[in-house]
Amino acid sequence: MSLEGQVESNRIPPIKDRVLAAARRQLDRFAALESKVLRGDNPNAIHDIRVASRRLQQMLDLIYPATPPQKIRKLRRAIRRCRRILSAVRNYDVLLARAERSLSRRRTSRRQAWQAFRDYLEEQRERSFRKASRRLGKLDLPGIYVRLRENFGSLGGTEIRFGPASVSGPTRHGDSNAALHDTIANQLRETWASLVGAVRKAQEDRDAPALHAVRIAAKKTRYLIEVIHILESPRSNQALSCLRRLQRQLGDWHDLEILEETMLEMVANSGILQEQLELAMDVEKLVLQNRKRKKAYEKKFFEMAESSGEWDRLGNWVQAYLTNDSSHPLRSVAGGHSAAFPPSTT
Repeated sequence: MSLEGQVESNRIPPIKDRVLAAARRQLDRFAALESKVLRGDNPNAIHDIRVASRRLQQMLDLIYPATPPQKIRKLRRAIRRCRRILSAVRNYDVLLARAERSLSRRRTSRRQAWQAFRDYLEEQRERSFRKASRRLGKLDLPGIYVRLRENFGSLGGTEIRFGPASVSGPTRHGDSNAALHDTIANQLRETWASLVGAVRKAQEDRDAPALHAVRIAAKKTRYLIEVIHILESPRSNQALSCLRRLQRQLGDWHDLEILEETMLEMVANSGILQEQLELAMDVEKLVLQNRKRKKAYEKKFFEMAESSGEWDRLGNWVQAYLTNDSSHPLRSVAGGHSAAFPPSTT
């Protein structure tokens, strides 16, 4: 390495320090959102704390070993529980926004059905939030914050140099930064294989459970690549853009899936089937319209997975990260790039 390259590399913090710094930021964000969430009137805060919990959970999985200390496992479970507690509230927020958009149009068909659905959602959302807020109080998020902050403070990094990710062989336990580098590569290998397998199964089965599995696998892959992007790996921004588009297709499909389930639940449980038969029939007609839209999203997803060059480039980027020097975090500063994606023009 030239003297200039050595000077440049010495300015770069070790990857463990960078991941730890990012984990602290996510932990701070996670804790700061609690008060906004508990006010109950901020859908964005509920969405943001769930995203922060996923990112924080991903970083914990990288920072700590495969079998972390019991106290870390307990804290990780609490973070995941927070996200799951708010899942139903988040679904109601998404559906309420869709209902409001439909009602804001001048020529909305079956307006009465949409109004009844909105009223039902507001009632269910209020009930779900009251339950969620009680359960969040029992989790003690401030205590989680303090304990994780203390644990992060006890972890330190040592400046080291390392090569590209190893595709096989044991983790280098004696070198914390190299071990973390290997952990990232191993997790990427596993999450990508899981995503590819889920996509293949969805192509075979063409049903809701298979599509849901793709959605979950894509989320896990995206949050891991977000960490890789923090380490400035070449073209990781294009890889993330591809995954976001995939998630957007499946996210819109999932919203319609939840919409249908909730509409049918309203018809079955609210009494309108017995008391307002015509309204119930209008709601069921909305369900039928919704199924056509779901099919359109499914078609777009399969087109992306089966004939999109972008999907192939994403796979090539993953393989390049695992096998080539483009995965080396010090190379990214010098502007090296992977053949998987063209150089960014922005």
